[in-house]
Amino acid sequence: MPGIAGYMADSDEEYVQDISDDEVEAHQVTRGEGPGTRASGQGVRRGQQGWEVTRTWENVVEGADGTISSTVEGLLEAGKRKRLLKDTTPLQRGIIRHIILVIDLSSAMSEKDLRPTRYLLTLRYAQEFITEFFEQNPISQLGVIGMRDGLAVRISDMSGNPNDHIGPLQALRNQEPKGHASLQNALDMARAALFHAPSHGTREILLIFGSLLSSDPGDIHTTISSLVASSITTIVIGLAAQVAICRTLVARTNPGIAPDEAYGVALNEQHFRELVMQVTTPPVTSKSSQTTGRGDGGEEGGSKGSLLMMGFPSRMVEQWRSLCACHSRPTRGGYLCSRCGSKVCALPSSCPACGLTLILSTHLARSYHHLFPLRNWSEVSWKQVAAASQLHPGDEQNVCFGCGSRFPSLPPRDGWTDTAARRGGREAGVSESGRYACGVCGRHFCVDCDVFAHEIVHNCPGCQSREGVLGGVMQAGDGGEEVGMALHADDMDVG
Repeated sequence: MPGIAGYMADSDEEYVQDISDDEVEAHQVTRGEGPGTRASGQGVRRGQQGWEVTRTWENVVEGADGTISSTVEGLLEAGKRKRLLKDTTPLQRGIIRHIILVIDLSSAMSEKDLRPTRYLLTLRYAQEFITEFFEQNPISQLGVIGMRDGLAVRISDMSGNPNDHIGPLQALRNQEPKGHASLQNALDMARAALFHAPSHGTREILLIFGSLLSSDPGDIHTTISSLVASSITTIVIGLAAQVAICRTLVARTNPGIAPDEAYGVALNEQHFRELVMQVTTPPVTSKSSQTTGRGDGGEEGGSKGSLLMMGFPSRMVEQWRSLCACHSRPTRGGYLCSRCGSKVCALPSSCPACGLTLILSTHLARSYHHLFPLRNWSEVSWKQVAAASQLHPGDEQNVCFGCGSRFPSLPPRDGWTDTAARRGGREAGVSESGRYACGVCGRHFCVDCDVFAHEIVHNCPGCQSREGVLGGVMQAGDGGEEVGMALHADDMDVG
């Protein structure tokens, strides 16, 4: 077909609309002044955008053995440390949380910019989020709502059992996303689910939004005002681009917090997972929520200085089956309410008869680390390693105190700078010696033990061990902090 062939030949070149010479010059890419970048030319006027390409291959430094293995190890270590370098200031947080997870199930989730699709990746990350959420917040409640065909669909009710949510989410994998998302209907259903949440807990909504529009039956600003009156906070994770109404939603429901902290757009699969997992940390309790009561249906008065009555029942096994008070199912095992004696299947939960909160002591202990997080460990330089070797001549500081793996040997003094450059530099939070020291006990750990201690056990193995604090650790500062003398070796002569 010559007509089609001629049309395709004409369309090989990129189409450029009739624009001025200045605009054509603004789209040309030229080398910038800074090293390792390509920036737009001088024709880019104010208010326009240019391109910038990072030349990451120029940051690779070849080691003495002719390989880049040390550089690769430094980049991997920097990625691990990036998750740990956060503020560890003890703050008052709401450890009893009531959160609604709202998932976009519209046709926009069938896009494949996130592999395999937005829909399947969101369902997978939602299951991982639920598991991690109850691991970090064992005395909290969660519910799941979906948006499809312009309606809000209830996937699972409020519950403290992760299996009640993971099962319905797995069943959604057999369905296809379709229709439009209705943000207003989903927010109204989430508000109704959080209506009876007690005042001593938080009310939160996590919205995963992949659409660029919302098919709403009414004025969504009225719904946002109702969320503000109900003291419900909202966190939005976008999968396509920022939407104006979502930014308005997070700005009005999160007073005192910048909208960029509560509204993030996923750049790739890893960034999407990081945004979701950030929500597992309980939010900081604001002064307004402590001094003011709930505007609707909640308990009057604030939560400042209030006490919460809880029951700590023990598990019992009966000889004959009896009906539980939570599901009316015949079971032999269960927990008896400390107040009224009603039997419930699992903990944590609220007694269906008297409303008493029933938990185990381990649940309360697992939530404790959010209030007093483990402090970040410091990077140990080669100079500090040399000073520590003088203070403790033995072999105890040459291996990781946690896993026992051996640290790299102390290089000659003139090779300290080269080692730091190959491992990525200290500006990225990476230790040039591969060691990280606790500021209380002074023990040295590898990066894997650093991640494990801060993300899993939330305790320092050195501080909890029988060996305890090193002999060279002293009290320093009027704030009562204990720091190791080996960490202050910059003032010592180790030459």
